[in-house]
Amino acid sequence: MVALRKACAYSKKYTRPYTRISKKKSKSFIKTVPQIKIPKFTAGIKAKAGNFEYTISLVSTEKIQARDNALEASRQYVTRELDKLIPGQFYLQLSVYPHHILRENKMLTGAGSDRMQTGMQRSFGKTIGRAALIKPGQRIFTAMASGDKSIRIIRAAFNAVKSKLPGRTTITLVKNQ
Repeated sequence: MVALRKACAYSKKYTRPYTRISKKKSKSFIKTVPQIKIPKFTAGIKAKAGNFEYTISLVSTEKIQARDNALEASRQYVTRELDKLIPGQFYLQLSVYPHHILRENKMLTGAGSDRMQTGMQRSFGKTIGRAALIKPGQRIFTAMASGDKSIRIIRAAFNAVKSKLPGRTTITLVKNQ
């Protein structure tokens, strides 16, 4: 299996490429949409915010594009840690959804070849995955819990996940009324 390309191959800082999907396949360049790799967006006790003392969020501080497999790996790690250390005492939600469709214009190279295919200029490319476009100040993960021990554990899990996500993030803590 071929490894995924680096995030810098897809991250467009200032312009968003065309990703519209038409209901009629003949009207759209995007014929097939890749499946989402995130099966669940919530974990833990599905209670109202009033039942928990604190809300902890992982917030983006810059404009980033996070692939769905990076979001899923982060969600799995945080859920596993919280289930292991504070089972049944938290609520976790992934707050972003990967709507953006990534495309790739495949380039061919051969062994011993001194040239690489340049392809068509401004070609559209085939769909290869999905990503979430995250704005500054937008929440990526939101967790709710009660007690100082739970807060420390969630904060540690969010700190460990920061390396799996692109860009800079901060952790915010809000006391619920």
